[in-house]
Amino acid sequence: MSEETAEALERIRHYVWTGFYQPEEIAEILCNDCFEPDTLDENWVLEQISSEIDRKLAEENSWKTPTDCDRLDQAFAELEKRNIIALQNAGYTQSDGIDDITEVWHDAGRGDSPIIGYCFYHGQDLERAIDGHGLMLTFGDILGTDDRGLEVGRTIKEVMEQHGFRTEWNGTIQQRINIPDIRWQKRTAIEHTSEA
Repeated sequence: MSEETAEALERIRHYVWTGFYQPEEIAEILCNDCFEPDTLDENWVLEQISSEIDRKLAEENSWKTPTDCDRLDQAFAELEKRNIIALQNAGYTQSDGIDDITEVWHDAGRGDSPIIGYCFYHGQDLERAIDGHGLMLTFGDILGTDDRGLEVGRTIKEVMEQHGFRTEWNGTIQQRINIPDIRWQKRTAIEHTSEA
């Protein structure tokens, strides 16, 4: 197996198991963003995505409800009620996530909104969670104040623990909050049938 093929299969696995993407979206990202256009055969990519979705759907039958991802959804909804912008799968990098937070804050009216802070994880964080290495949460005060940022961090820690998650955090603004034991089980939100 070529290095390129191995990388494509690994990326397909991650994108399918996130539970956030439709098959066509994954194919588009792989064929046009992750690799140079025309590097991958799109039909092969779609076949691999279909196979990976079949594997995931078969495993989903054994998942108990609520999954950790169900509880994470509830925790993020609770943060929103507390005027903390809470975004899941916010871009692929830390700077992407900050851009997404900034956009939401601007759309909400910036300083005229009741928003006090933010919490997010990005695509690289998600890959680590899928591979069993915990989920890192970025947080802060919406205006960048350290003291208020710590208050936001304490609120996030409290809400995560109320929803049954163990957290690791040293209580400083420099360290992100980790949910070390999360099992990434987000159900596939697509209608999928295997090709005969």
